[in-house]
Amino acid sequence: MKQGGLRQARVADLLKETITEVLLRKIKDPRVHDLTITGLEVSADFRTANVYFCVHGKGLKEEALAGLQSASGFLRHELLSVLDLRRIPELHFIYDESFDYGTHIDELLSNLKVDEGKNS
Repeated sequence: MKQGGLRQARVADLLKETITEVLLRKIKDPRVHDLTITGLEVSADFRTANVYFCVHGKGLKEEALAGLQSASGFLRHELLSVLDLRRIPELHFIYDESFDYGTHIDELLSNLKVDEGKNS
């Protein structure tokens, strides 16, 4: 891995860890309490970061996204006070659909097992 890529990965890990901690301990907005930060990618110039999240519960995606966007300024302020970075990236929140897909596959497999049990 190139040096720049290694630094990007380290910064992404620090950002993810810090954002998760701030969401758990300092943000009181109930819209963000049932979500998980699943990943974070930082651009090569460190100006932007894509923050991937999933929500535990159906129909809460839009609420969680609104809560994260509302908390964005506070999150950046907290990141600035905790991390020793020249520039705190602009945070873009993106819903991680891979968990929904996994849940859908689990439901399909569960239905197959139920159907097999009826045919036996």
